[in-house]
Amino acid sequence: MTTKDSNGNILNEGDSVQVIKDLKVKGSSITLKRGKKFKNIRLTNNEEEVECREGKTTLVLKTCFLRKV
Repeated sequence: MTTKDSNGNILNEGDSVQVIKDLKVKGSSITLKRGKKFKNIRLTNNEEEVECREGKTTLVLKTCFLRKV
């Protein structure tokens, strides 16, 4: 199973990614702005999703909205 970002680059545990589009977070009033960086991502069982930390909150983001930094 290979996890790839929106540009086709392979993502690994601990990589840094950047959001390429403004995203609204379900169940919250938070909006992730374009250009927001996340460090130390974790891969999930689903190749289209990764886990990121935003403060004390863990977010699951789709890889089609991420770009490897």
